[in-house]
Amino acid sequence: MAQLIKFFEAAMKHNASDVHVVPGEPVMFRRFGTLIKVKSPTLTSDETKTLIFELLTPNQQKKLIADLQLDFVINIKGLGRFRGSAMLHRLGLSAIFRNIPFNIPSFAELGLPKVIEKVLDNHQGMILVTGGTGHGKSTTLAAMVDYINTNRAHHILTVEDPIEFVHPLKLGVVNQRQLNDSTLSYDNALRGALCQDPDVIMIGELRDLDTISLAISAAETGHLVLGTLATSSAPKTIDRVIDSFPSAEQNQIRAMLSESLKAVITQRLVVKQDGTGRVLALEILLGALPVTNLIRDNKVFQIPSLMQMGKSSGMRIMDDSLVELFKQDIISEKEALANSNDKKRVTLQLGQTQQPPQTTTTNQAE
Repeated sequence: MAQLIKFFEAAMKHNASDVHVVPGEPVMFRRFGTLIKVKSPTLTSDETKTLIFELLTPNQQKKLIADLQLDFVINIKGLGRFRGSAMLHRLGLSAIFRNIPFNIPSFAELGLPKVIEKVLDNHQGMILVTGGTGHGKSTTLAAMVDYINTNRAHHILTVEDPIEFVHPLKLGVVNQRQLNDSTLSYDNALRGALCQDPDVIMIGELRDLDTISLAISAAETGHLVLGTLATSSAPKTIDRVIDSFPSAEQNQIRAMLSESLKAVITQRLVVKQDGTGRVLALEILLGALPVTNLIRDNKVFQIPSLMQMGKSSGMRIMDDSLVELFKQDIISEKEALANSNDKKRVTLQLGQTQQPPQTTTTNQAE
């Protein structure tokens, strides 16, 4: 048995999301967003290489040496799946392993509102899940695919690097393709997808111009496209997509995106006040005629105001989500401010939620 498995077991027991193996340090866990050093010996460069290579096939070992990095997934019977990312650097070989649950969580378990189900009722268009690394984008995408797979007899085609959650056969059919294993690249897989009769295409990451361009084209030609971007808000997501194209093409892309975009869901995992885990804070932009007009007319900067006015339809900005979590005593004022986009506005709102001090009046004898 590989030596790292005992650390994976301990990580799951302590609700850690990641295991870090780095030369010059003991094994480390990431728990609720914070790195914690495990009480274990400091690892040498040779020891980290041995620990990591124990988990790899001979072909994976050769690829890691040739490419100087490797993304992979390992299955450990009775324990779970772990996504690994190994890399060579100045001190030797390191790897980070993320725990992937066997069971795909539901929207309720993730803290996603009912409006997400309505968004997924679209049979064509583009839905983007955005946020920083480690804030649950892949898990949300998996929950979306599982929802469609459970409720509609659709052909769902995924392109991932690597495959994380494994989708069982339900009402629909899910074909999962992995980079460097069952397809050469995202754009290669997407070009093939258009001839493979998919209803839904899930793209693990919109990482370059070709992938973004093919995703928009697929959304325009009658497919529902789900994908992720590492952006921190809905307006920045739209700007990022448009700015990926040469300036001469941006007006056309702006028009195409305005028609195909159904939702941008930006998420951030915030540490709970009681220290028991992290909670999901959400920004939600829904595709509607006013949003379409703002994107087409290059007035993306006005979208946050529109989102605030569209609360009744399910839209929200990130700062309002943080303030609401603070009001519910789920997160602290410090965390709300640390994760906010407009700290002055949030500071004012947090101050308004504080109860004024009670004053008492006593009658004094004259």
